[in-house]
Amino acid sequence: MVGLRDREIDETSVALVGGKGAHLGGLSRIEGIHVPDGFCVTTDAFRRAMAHVPSLDERLDRLSRLDLDDQEAIRTLSAEIRRIIEGTPVPDDLTAAVTRALARLGEQEAYAVRSSATAEDLPTASFAGQQDTYLNVVGPTEILRHISRCWASLFTERAVTYRRRNGIDHRAVHMAVVVQRMVFPRAAGILFTADPVTGDRTAATVDAGFGLGEAMVSGLVNPDVYKVRHGEVVARTIAAKHRALHAVATGGTREVAVDARQQEQPALTDEQVVELVRLGRRIEAHFGRPQDIEWCLADDGFRIVQSRPITTLFPIPEADDQENHVYVSVGHQQMMTDPMKPLGLSMWQLTAMVPMHAAGGRLFVDVTRRLASPASRDALLDAVGRGDPLIRDALETVLDRADFIPSLPDEGPGPTGGAPAPAPAPAPVATDPAIVTGLVERSRTSVAALERDIRTKTGPALFDFLLEEAFEEHKRVLGDPLNMRVIMAGMDATWWLNDKLREWLGEKNAADTLTLSAPGNVTSEMGLALLDVADVVRPYPEVVAFLQGVEDDDFLDELAKLPGGSAARDAFEAYLDRYGMRCVGEIDLTRPRWREHPSALVPVILDNVRNFEPGAARRRFEEGRQAALKKEGDVLARLRTLPDGERKAAETKAMIDRVRTFIGYREYPKYDIVSRSFVYKQALLAEAGRLVRDGVLAEKEDAFYLTFQELHDVVRSGQADGRLIQERKEAFRSYRALTPPRVLTSDGEGVCGAYRRADVPAGALVGLPVSVGTIEGRARVVLDMADADLEAGDILVTAFTDPSWSPLFVAIKGLVTEVGGPMTHGAVIAREYGLPAVVGVEQATRLIRDGQRIRVHGTDGYVELLS
Repeated sequence: MVGLRDREIDETSVALVGGKGAHLGGLSRIEGIHVPDGFCVTTDAFRRAMAHVPSLDERLDRLSRLDLDDQEAIRTLSAEIRRIIEGTPVPDDLTAAVTRALARLGEQEAYAVRSSATAEDLPTASFAGQQDTYLNVVGPTEILRHISRCWASLFTERAVTYRRRNGIDHRAVHMAVVVQRMVFPRAAGILFTADPVTGDRTAATVDAGFGLGEAMVSGLVNPDVYKVRHGEVVARTIAAKHRALHAVATGGTREVAVDARQQEQPALTDEQVVELVRLGRRIEAHFGRPQDIEWCLADDGFRIVQSRPITTLFPIPEADDQENHVYVSVGHQQMMTDPMKPLGLSMWQLTAMVPMHAAGGRLFVDVTRRLASPASRDALLDAVGRGDPLIRDALETVLDRADFIPSLPDEGPGPTGGAPAPAPAPAPVATDPAIVTGLVERSRTSVAALERDIRTKTGPALFDFLLEEAFEEHKRVLGDPLNMRVIMAGMDATWWLNDKLREWLGEKNAADTLTLSAPGNVTSEMGLALLDVADVVRPYPEVVAFLQGVEDDDFLDELAKLPGGSAARDAFEAYLDRYGMRCVGEIDLTRPRWREHPSALVPVILDNVRNFEPGAARRRFEEGRQAALKKEGDVLARLRTLPDGERKAAETKAMIDRVRTFIGYREYPKYDIVSRSFVYKQALLAEAGRLVRDGVLAEKEDAFYLTFQELHDVVRSGQADGRLIQERKEAFRSYRALTPPRVLTSDGEGVCGAYRRADVPAGALVGLPVSVGTIEGRARVVLDMADADLEAGDILVTAFTDPSWSPLFVAIKGLVTEVGGPMTHGAVIAREYGLPAVVGVEQATRLIRDGQRIRVHGTDGYVELLS
């Protein structure tokens, strides 16, 4: 239970000595790294001691049932648990073992007593500061008392809340205790072997102060801060250090004033900083990832008292070379920045039109070569800038560092080996609605063939069919040159109208109104169709009451037994037949679809029943169409009064016809992708079900934590690696806490970009104008569509909106998102419905309070906070 020396422990000993103890054991094995002597009180001792704590199990049951938002109840019960643990005597045999260990090291020496939980300092959860540490503890009696206090600190309010938020069972975590010789340092602090703010793995950061390092951890003093890159101090900030924490001879610590002559002196020399970072790099290499290291400087050199992984860093995509790379986030373009499970990631990679790289549960495209070549750089920057100006600014920030991406020479065209002359641009597609009709019919025919052909495929033959036929057809349909020409025709017409009407008439974003109720937009039709479902439900009070109590997904059969229920069920089924393959985060194949989880639609239908009158879908569409016609007439009449007005009006009319012909199709390729993905998913889940029946997988959803190729191998071999699946589940949980950057470098630096605008009011939140108009109202901050509780006139504030959010748009009056661009789904549908919208507002869901009154300036691209 006790007496294990650090050198008998390594990082594999977490179950026995907790994360901190295991890391210290690993540190002690690294050549040149000095760790203070000590011992560990093991988790076995903790379990034995907890068995003597009265009524602990009953209290833990109560703790697990508490509402996570009821902080007062968590605070009260946590304090009660801590009191009974601290009041329970330490078992006699453990007391004797601790006393013997202290006798070997020096009974009256001073020690640090540190908690070391089994869910602490792990690669996916650092738990920094969640449990307690006690310094300068002297004598066996005090050390035993502080061991009990460390055990009790497993149930601090912050530790309990952290475990609940991260899905960790209270009973699954055990507490070891590290007892180490106390170091009385001249200086101490923290070393991050990667920049904890930007993620740059080439930059180390050192915080340093006089005395004990806990003064910095607790916020008592401002530290000196040094930045080191490639063995050189590249930046330093020397703080005025008025206070320090020192050990007291009789035990404990006290705060003391720093001598005035020393306050502005650096705690370390540059040479010491560089030496410390060198030690840190050695530690980082040993553990295989960047570290957050607590260090002390004593008379005989540096001592390392703790090291943990930095869990907040976004992972870097793997590369097969050592060159610099620049990656652009796919999720920001797809309006889904949540992590994806491995099967979803790999399926998207296999069906994407360009190579994609996975990191942190997200996908990225490597744009390094396109940035390096002047011939392709401007086109890339222009394309991403139109979609998301923040991505363009981030890429330009990287380009400004001339040494990161060396420019490739432009190679002129010619027969001597230079780059070939660019192919002539294809002729513009004619403004003909039949072209769109043909593309849609081609897609439907192809998906129907997929559904027919996949029915007979099982086992390895299914995977061969997907790889050799289905995925190739998927890419053929999406890559059809006509498909892209039609999409670009609509986008080009939008940009032409906005640019020319601003130039000629001073109109901002005139296309927003001119495209209202454009025909053929499958995503806006999806939102309106749910209004029609509400129309069927509304006349039947028993159906409405039944739906208000729905909690699971098997309600449709019961619904049919009520008066009016058959009609309501038929309306549901018809909607699911058309849109049941959709869901929130739909680019991840593993997410539950509406067909699988129909209860997700019930709250939206009930909101529609409450907020709208019958026939709302038809009225809204017609109101939008009439507003677009009125705008068209107004614009053309004003143009005709200008010099050369007839020509300008004729060109504008042609572009209005063009945009209304093609802009609705912008949403259809995504519908095609999601339709195919649901077919793939159903076939793969059938295979997973067979694996469960054969005892290969524990549950069908375990297949989601394998890549497509790994699942293929499991089907062929009949064997699955349960440990790998569990590791993937833990990694996915950790990825949910990470925010993906728009641009990521191979050094690990996340580059966010900035708008660099001076034309907005002080205090306003800046974003991108994507749908004209100004609206004032109540902000509803919604992080999960299932939690939406909207009333007519509310302004939706959320991180992102993919097409599945469209049913909510019919009830709101404005939109603010953290992610998006002029042609992303939320922006397109906001324009379709005539909602003022600002997207790309950084941290909008944190800076805007739920219920706060705000004003959305959809024409000028900013949000004012009014209350």
